[in-house]
Amino acid sequence: MKLGNDDYALSRVPRSRRYGFGSMLMQWLAQSGSLSQFVLGATLGVGMRFWDAFWAFTLGAVILEVVIFAIGAAGQREGLSMTMLTRFAGFGRNGSALVSLVIGISLVGWFGVQNGIFGSSMSRLAGGPPWLWCVVAGIVLTLLVMYGFTIMIWVARIAVPLFFGLVAWSVGTELSHHSLSELVNAAPTGAHISIPAAATIIAGGYMTGAITAPDMTRYNRRPWHVLLQSSCSMILSEYVVGMTGVMLGHAAGSSDVTDIVLSTSGVAGLIIVVLATMKINDWNLYGSSLGVVNFAGTVFGKRLHRGAVTVVIGVAGTVLSAVGFLDHFKDFLSLLGVAIPPIGGIIVAEYWIARRRRGVLDATRPAGRLPDRVPTWIPGSLAVWLAAFCVGEFVDWGIPALNSLITAMVLYVALAFAGLMRATGSAEMETSAPSAAPPAEAEPAVS
Repeated sequence: MKLGNDDYALSRVPRSRRYGFGSMLMQWLAQSGSLSQFVLGATLGVGMRFWDAFWAFTLGAVILEVVIFAIGAAGQREGLSMTMLTRFAGFGRNGSALVSLVIGISLVGWFGVQNGIFGSSMSRLAGGPPWLWCVVAGIVLTLLVMYGFTIMIWVARIAVPLFFGLVAWSVGTELSHHSLSELVNAAPTGAHISIPAAATIIAGGYMTGAITAPDMTRYNRRPWHVLLQSSCSMILSEYVVGMTGVMLGHAAGSSDVTDIVLSTSGVAGLIIVVLATMKINDWNLYGSSLGVVNFAGTVFGKRLHRGAVTVVIGVAGTVLSAVGFLDHFKDFLSLLGVAIPPIGGIIVAEYWIARRRRGVLDATRPAGRLPDRVPTWIPGSLAVWLAAFCVGEFVDWGIPALNSLITAMVLYVALAFAGLMRATGSAEMETSAPSAAPPAEAEPAVS
């Protein structure tokens, strides 16, 4: 018996299974607001004036949007998840397994960390031990993600309006006690944060999400949908949520504004916490499941069903969060986070610039299938990945995530045009298993 939906884990998403503009917009907006984004804004507000924070958010948003569109448009065009795209965009079959391992561990780790934060918040608001809330949230999210993108679309349709409506009510009530002009013109009360330093925090914090954009954009029908939807998400995340957090920081004189956002407490406060976790953390688990399926298929030759994989890693992440283990794992997860941006640089460099292996994708795309064979190793890509990782980890100036991404892109292009990005061997592609029933919007009309 198959559990849930396989969601085209090792194949292209057919054109007939793509979603309309409205449904995909809701998924993007679901990623744009969280309690941590309010805290980020408040942190900047404590150390910056309002308009300095505005320009920092602008710089960070522009960087992220360029990355999201460059990588996300490739995923949309090919209908492939990020880890599958790396097979043909720079890494080869075995190299994509390493990418999948990094992505899988990183995202399931952050799933557990976010689950632990949820457990602590619910314990504070509603009582009961944090581990119990971790287990409840883990079970619910695992069941949702097990059934894949179709269910996640419906969750977003409900969660996004309700979350932002409740937060607007709570935050609006707090800010109504202060003069808006005073908050905008207030001087920072903490240590000064420069615009470049703030942009580093903003762009670096969401870079992993930007790199894994194809996991979502493969369900888009048109490239301009990706651009417009991700831009709307950035506007809401950075300018509405982030800048509101800046004003909350000025109002409270502290970056600890979670209690303000949850000041309604009671049922409304509980719903905010539940929705904030649900609409962000489901993507951590979803992306991890795609990575694990690709890794298992490559390394062990096992065609695992994504739904079953979701159950296994969901249980693992839930148990680890319940016992508090992942609190000691954050440094390692942050290290993996530095390894992810160069992957995006290599994808962009190969797919849009070098285009050494675009021909086989172009030839098979109209039929909705994948090439029969894929390169086994591309050693030059692994060398570029390692070099760019070192730049991101050990170079102190600039934005580490952006430094490593640009380093990877420049090095890859230079080596590709020098003829040094040669594949070593080739392997046969796996036979794809069919996905479950098509989504409700399978017809070609836009929503």
